[in-house]
Amino acid sequence: MAKQPRLRYGMPEPWAVEWGQDHHGMFMGFGVGEVVQRLRYMPPGRFLMGSPEGELGRYGDEGPQHVVELSEGYWLADTPCTQGLWRAVMGQNPSEFVNPENPVENVSWHDCQEFLRRLNERVPRLSARLPSEAEWEYACRAGTSGATWVGELDGEEAATISDRIAWYGGNSEGRTHPVGCKAPNPFGLYDMLGNVWEWCLDRYGPYSMTAQVDPTGPTVGMGRVGRGGAWFSRAKLVRAAVRYGSAPDFRNRLLGVRLARGNGES
Repeated sequence: MAKQPRLRYGMPEPWAVEWGQDHHGMFMGFGVGEVVQRLRYMPPGRFLMGSPEGELGRYGDEGPQHVVELSEGYWLADTPCTQGLWRAVMGQNPSEFVNPENPVENVSWHDCQEFLRRLNERVPRLSARLPSEAEWEYACRAGTSGATWVGELDGEEAATISDRIAWYGGNSEGRTHPVGCKAPNPFGLYDMLGNVWEWCLDRYGPYSMTAQVDPTGPTVGMGRVGRGGAWFSRAKLVRAAVRYGSAPDFRNRLLGVRLARGNGES
């Protein structure tokens, strides 16, 4: 039997079917049937959440910018949840653009909660969950501070930048595409912008005026947050700071999900 490589924080979890470290950092993968989903480790850190007032395409709910500290590392799926994984867990595929390698869509926030419940039953000690909105933006920015992790969207190179990293209204031909085809960000995450909006854990509401540590959003409110833009979005909507609020039972062909896991959760 091959010797298991050590990760810096310790041995891989018992559910891991792959693990290791590359130039993006640490990773582990879990499997459901023949489908494998890789998780990437997001180190703890501090960042400026939201967008500056002068950012092209900015909406009012993206501010005020405020410092956020994430005190503990966590894990985030390197792609949106695929239709293949959703079907392996749920036994059906609600998506309009059917392809097992494409992101699942047409799922509500409540649908995602049921998916996570069943997934965690299938993979003991995985403890998968939705990312908080702060975790999502921190991971999307990956140590950068611009509209996207490769630059701003207000110059001559804006279209080239969007085409390189995202499926959006300017290049999608009106549909989703297989995950992982565009360039990843520095944390090794694909499709953080474009393809499908991704549900987050938080309720949708105004930002805090002050610095926050491990925020999880408002404590009241009916709407839930989506992030990242989608295949239908204009270029100005595929930015790290863009937010989307919707009822938790709403579903359409733009809405998908990406999995998260706390560090050491079991």
